[in-house]
Amino acid sequence: MMSDHDINIQADPDWTDILGIENDLSTEEILVKKTAHDYASQKLFPIVTDAFKNEIFDKSIIKELGELGLIAPTISSKYGGAELNNVCHGLIAYEIERVDSGYRSAMSVQSSLVIHPINEFGSDKQKNKYIPELIKGNLIGCFGLTEPDHGSDPSSMQTTAKKVDGGWKISGTKTWITNAPIADIAIIWAKTDENILKGFILDRNQHNIETKKIEGKFSLRTSETGEIHMNEIFVSDDYLLPGVSGFKGPFSCLNKARYGIAWGTIGSAEFCWHSAREYALNRKQFNRPIASNQLIQKDLVDFQTQITLGKLAVLKLGREMDKRNINPAAISMMKRNNCKIALDIARRSRDILGGNGISIDYHIIRHLLNLETVNTYEGTANIHTLILGRSQTGIQAFS
Repeated sequence: MMSDHDINIQADPDWTDILGIENDLSTEEILVKKTAHDYASQKLFPIVTDAFKNEIFDKSIIKELGELGLIAPTISSKYGGAELNNVCHGLIAYEIERVDSGYRSAMSVQSSLVIHPINEFGSDKQKNKYIPELIKGNLIGCFGLTEPDHGSDPSSMQTTAKKVDGGWKISGTKTWITNAPIADIAIIWAKTDENILKGFILDRNQHNIETKKIEGKFSLRTSETGEIHMNEIFVSDDYLLPGVSGFKGPFSCLNKARYGIAWGTIGSAEFCWHSAREYALNRKQFNRPIASNQLIQKDLVDFQTQITLGKLAVLKLGREMDKRNINPAAISMMKRNNCKIALDIARRSRDILGGNGISIDYHIIRHLLNLETVNTYEGTANIHTLILGRSQTGIQAFS
């Protein structure tokens, strides 16, 4: 039998980035990545276990992210944004989700689903009033699209906006809404009498919106999730997003969020990979590290390969977005693929840890539970499959 001193543990110093992907990042991108990494590791990681156990989200996190310029980083400095590129946006999501998907979700909603639609479709008055405060984290926003009976099929939406003198009356219920219980404003999508989708800003200081926290989640427990109930809430014309009608509005927001997910899930997967590797090197069975087992090494190599290819792909996706030369189906491809590989890596990493893999102290089970949800929201894998199928065949298979 091989003894401990017969095993030569001398890992390649470049094993974490075998293709040198970080060499393709600009000085600015490296600085942004380091800023997000330092904040996530120093501020978020020490509190994440208790936050997950007790289902707690600290609103000050949004403000701290804002102070670092990590909220909606691509927005113009005119509104207090950092004017960074889409690759920076992705790197931030990657570093935050390396700690927890719930934190990245709260940040992504604020950036991609609230600030983005106001910036793209809002009036100058709306932009000046809301975007600077949202970027600073002084206001928290949420995005109301999903309903109790309608998730993947928003065309069947039942929330209505009836035109009345001086504005609209909005009625309906939204559910599974990240940030809803703590939100100061909500971007709400509703159908008019003409069956046209419109977007509205509902401000808790102006409108009588009722929110209720969804209890008992076993996933994304570090972010707040809730319902929004609206019963003929009067909303003046000043709160209508004037720059968009139809599904272009919510779908452009979802694509922005899906891009962040494609990056973030790689961060989660990488945490699981590194944790499994460290555990395998230190855990001994039959008088040798389990990392000496061929099947364990195969798993680790699969993780390394999938993460490297996934990271290369989202970097390319970000570069194309920065050129404004992107096929939306490519975003679906990367959201679908990177969620799939991250979930697979989390499950197999948990297996490497054996019984310890289900302990929250090792964190992998937390990532696994989170990724079960991330794989589903902003479009399930099946929905993105059909989007991609339509892209290459021209045939709509949704109905």
